[in-house]
Amino acid sequence: MRQPRALVIGAGVGGLTAAAALHRRGWSITVLERAARLEPVGAGISLAPNSQRALDAIDLGDDVRALAAWQGGGGLRTPGGRWLSRMDSATTAERFGGPLVLLHRATLVDLLVSRLPQGVVRTGTAARLADPGAAGRPARVTTEDGDHEAELVIGADGIDSAARRALFPDHPGPRYAGFTTWRVVIPAPDRPFEPHETWGRGRIWGTQPLRDGRVYAYAAAVAPPGGRAPDDERSELLRLYGDWHSPVPDVLAAVAPRDVLRHDIRYMAEPLPAYHRGRAALLGDAAHAMAPRWGRAATRPSRTPSSSPTIWPPRPPTPPTRWPPTPATGCPAPWTWYAARRAPPA
Repeated sequence: MRQPRALVIGAGVGGLTAAAALHRRGWSITVLERAARLEPVGAGISLAPNSQRALDAIDLGDDVRALAAWQGGGGLRTPGGRWLSRMDSATTAERFGGPLVLLHRATLVDLLVSRLPQGVVRTGTAARLADPGAAGRPARVTTEDGDHEAELVIGADGIDSAARRALFPDHPGPRYAGFTTWRVVIPAPDRPFEPHETWGRGRIWGTQPLRDGRVYAYAAAVAPPGGRAPDDERSELLRLYGDWHSPVPDVLAAVAPRDVLRHDIRYMAEPLPAYHRGRAALLGDAAHAMAPRWGRAATRPSRTPSSSPTIWPPRPPTPPTRWPPTPATGCPAPWTWYAARRAPPA
């Protein structure tokens, strides 16, 4: 019997996790990524124990746990340095069933790619969802080299998802959350520090260690949308956080202006009517963009495709295009299951 086919649009964390999960279940996978190459972009990403357990489904959980860097104390502080609350890594790991792992996003992408066969990820390939398919026909995706059909298409193409617009053209899309963020990854400062997040009035700063010896720092501030510093973003950070407690000044002293990433935060204020249509399903920011203040925006895509075997069935019956439709939607049953599993809050 021919392998069922799946096309994944987007080679981010969610798309690659979905591809790895489907590959382990016997699907033929192609990941279509418009970027010319998978470059080490982005900054840090936090993986809580529930995300790590989801990654166990693709044999990646232990690799991620081995990258845990937080040892000892840490907590929440005021800009002047006073501790508002304290915690330690051992107690946190015991309470939640594992360590909190912070790693560079590029490291996680490399680990996910290692779980896929050579040639599955096709970079430099812009893809358009031309037809979501239905119970009686496959979905169709168009690229520069022609049309591609599959029993499943996963739109994991980010917050400005073209796949989402193709499925739900009347949806207004994401809305500005009211704050902007900055992120940097630098060598560790000379003076040791305890990991912390610091809360000021309308501003947040965090400094966290990475396993490779570098430091991930992030900041957020209430600001109008689309803003940019009049000089450079490092200077803006100095104006906003330069007088905060140590190690914030040390981190800023080590930052080069070109290394500062700034992004406005957007979220899906109006939920989609569904996370799928026909044989096409949405994943991650394409489906439910959320602000990082809830501590799960970046990791929810990794939990979605790998954490439940009922979401991705091992293989359809022969022939692959004849899943019985559900009465309410006319869609193949597995994609209806997927929508039902994703609808309640995690």
